Amino acid sequence: MSQPVPSTARPGLGQRILDLGHLVRFSHSIFALPFALASAACAAARTPLTLPRLGWILVAMVSARTAAMAFNRWADRELDAANPRTRDREIPRGIVSPAAALGLTALAAAVFVLAAAALGPLPLALAPVALVILLGYSYAKRFTWASHLMLGLALAGAPLGAWIAVTGSLALEPCLLALAVLTWVAGFDTIYACQDVAFDRAQGLHSLPARFGIGPALAIARALHVIAVAALVAFGFRLDLGPIYAVGVAVVAGVLLYEHSIVSADDLSRVNRAFFDLNGLVSLVYLAAVLASHPWSRP
Repeated sequence: MSQPVPSTARPGLGQRILDLGHLVRFSHSIFALPFALASAACAAARTPLTLPRLGWILVAMVSARTAAMAFNRWADRELDAANPRTRDREIPRGIVSPAAALGLTALAAAVFVLAAAALGPLPLALAPVALVILLGYSYAKRFTWASHLMLGLALAGAPLGAWIAVTGSLALEPCLLALAVLTWVAGFDTIYACQDVAFDRAQGLHSLPARFGIGPALAIARALHVIAVAALVAFGFRLDLGPIYAVGVAVVAGVLLYEHSIVSADDLSRVNRAFFDLNGLVSLVYLAAVLASHPWSRP
């Protein structure tokens, strides 16, 4: 009996879109997007937020993140292929070509600029700066152990950008929220990087765990998360968000405390849970607390 001939048919358009969605881990939008929406809701207390403007904010946030993630996968394609933890990603496996990843980057960046233009002159003027930060992060670990802070800075642009998109100006309050996002992201990215200490050192890559060791890096991550919670508290005080917000921040602090309790220098088996599940919960709890405080209705 003859052996079946492997299919050489190219995947259809629907499958290609799904593959690109997997490439950029669309579900990871859960990290920054809730903070952007929370910032927009609070900014609406100063400038009314229309539904079309909210729509453009969502387009800007999703397209910016897509551009950043697609470019990161393209820039790291050789490193991903060499790392046992990441060699099953779409580009190393040949599911998505490097050219397709770059094409998605360009398309998403163009959509981001279009959305920024729709949101006003200041968002449009700041769009190139945002893209430099978002795309430049992909090379940070080649030069500095502060790459986690660079990732935090990239995601911190979400609440800053949302506030500017609503009000047309900057203020202290979104800067506090941006500081919270920066230190929160840098902290959990440091925890995540503990998995790759040996690989990073072998490849000459930089991270807090590779530079200082896993134990000290986890201590730094804890300190970063203390700063994040303090910034959230300060944000709430500045806007007088009330007791529901305070309870929400307390829950966020509890989740972060639990996150650190399940990861140690001797046991990294639950890093993935700490990275995605718990931090996804942090962002959703925070958004719920802000929305329940009805900041847009405050004078």
